[in-house]
Amino acid sequence: MDYEIDYAMQTELEAAVFRRLVAHLRQHTEVQNIDLMNLAGFCRNCLGNWFAEAANERGLPLTRDDGREKVYGMPYAEWKALYQTEAAPAAQAEFAARADGGHGAA
Repeated sequence: MDYEIDYAMQTELEAAVFRRLVAHLRQHTEVQNIDLMNLAGFCRNCLGNWFAEAANERGLPLTRDDGREKVYGMPYAEWKALYQTEAAPAAQAEFAARADGGHGAA
């Protein structure tokens, strides 16, 4: 790189990337969380949980449900009722076989 990115700009860029990722996931409701977990080791729930954890670390009292709503754009239960489908047996088996028990690491 021929230029330096200061901390404020780095934070701004990271925030823009996060917003774009969340928008992309909201557009692609056909992509199931189990598929994300099996492929990448994290899913929408993980992002929401991480959002809440980051808020809590900064003294903001967000719950995991609050964080998930920021990611889903609606309460998780509503998204689940609208978009979640039954996972294929192969996807369930792959998820169960994950060394971390199917939960993404922070």
